[in-house]
Amino acid sequence: MIPYDKRDGKIWFNNELIDWRDAKFHVLSHGMHYASCVFEGLRVYDGEIFKLTEHTDRLFHSAKRMGIDLPYSKEEINLATKKIVTVQNVLNGYVRPFAWRGSEMMAISAQQTKIHMAIATWEWGTYFDPKLKTQGIKLNVSNWRRPSPDSIPWDTKASGLYMICTLSKHEAEKQGYTDSLMLDHEGNVAEATGANIFFKDTNGELHTPIPDSFLDGITRRTVIEIAKSKNIKVVERKIKLNEISKFVGCFLTGTAAEITPVSTISKHQYEVCNLILDLSESYDKLVRKKKAA
Repeated sequence: MIPYDKRDGKIWFNNELIDWRDAKFHVLSHGMHYASCVFEGLRVYDGEIFKLTEHTDRLFHSAKRMGIDLPYSKEEINLATKKIVTVQNVLNGYVRPFAWRGSEMMAISAQQTKIHMAIATWEWGTYFDPKLKTQGIKLNVSNWRRPSPDSIPWDTKASGLYMICTLSKHEAEKQGYTDSLMLDHEGNVAEATGANIFFKDTNGELHTPIPDSFLDGITRRTVIEIAKSKNIKVVERKIKLNEISKFVGCFLTGTAAEITPVSTISKHQYEVCNLILDLSESYDKLVRKKKAA
């Protein structure tokens, strides 16, 4: 794999298109040392950006929650995102818009720092190994928990929130798993390291944790809409860890993960059933739907 700093093309950087390898910032930037950085992740399908408006809205929400005053409007960011996808000729890939505080101050306080923004995009396939889409991935249970909602702005895509996700995923991979199930601060099921989670019970109903200490994912909401359109009951509730043995199916949802079946959580086994495969097929049809002429 080509390292991300060695690729070619253009990146939208502070309202200019610059050469990919020249998109740099100073090592003493506040965003690097104090995690004052927010970001988004979007997918491009057949040249079209999926749910661009919703992702931009969430980026601005994250920035506001983090006290970051973005120097561009939502409309400008939407146009810039479309522009860089066109310039890079990305047909099926990923888009990463992000904003961070600059290097004017190097301390906890960052009132006088400049806010920088960049948008990069590249061709990208499935997040997990494609064959795992039918076989299912394996999760361990992380020792790290999602922070309590009164301890951090949990409803943001802010870089600092992902440190424990990286720690959890690395530990899972060392143990031979693909990813990690994370619990919330009360010990309830929360999410995977970068995706929401759903379970199927013996009645064919779906259960998913209430997103009250982690992101209510855009893909999560889309999948709930698809399920309800198929008359599949979706129950949003607190799920205790000792309940997961009672479910017969499980899958993850996320912009990167899309819909990915889970075959194992720790010692518990799940079936990659037709309901999950049907939801995945319906999701794929939705995201690849062409714009009306």
